Amino acid sequence: MTTTETTRTPARKLARFAGHYVEMVVAMLIGMVALGSLWPAAWLERADIGAIVMATNMTVAMVLAMALRRHAWPRIAEMAAAMYLPFAALLVPYWLGAISGTTLMVAGHVVMFPLMLAAMVWRRAEYWH
Repeated sequence: MTTTETTRTPARKLARFAGHYVEMVVAMLIGMVALGSLWPAAWLERADIGAIVMATNMTVAMVLAMALRRHAWPRIAEMAAAMYLPFAALLVPYWLGAISGTTLMVAGHVVMFPLMLAAMVWRRAEYWH
């Protein structure tokens, strides 16, 4: 194997990994748009319900995308957990009045992305190809 082939392989793996992450984010956005109108508007007025609905919309699309790519169900469950955990953890301070509904939504989304990335890095063999 030449030096060029050796250096390209990790770069290609990293590009595939990054591409997979972008595909997952796109699936989440599609889920938010496509499924958002299915929920009664009155439910979405409450920040706590809105956060769970948003996580659900994104997770449904993510599960579908991962299933189509033939990921193992335990990996799909891990990714779904990474998407729900930030919101679940932030609901308690929200209910106690320690954070606002805006903080719940923003922080839940901000924490979700690194958790998803951490799940991918942890199981990187699953996401390299």
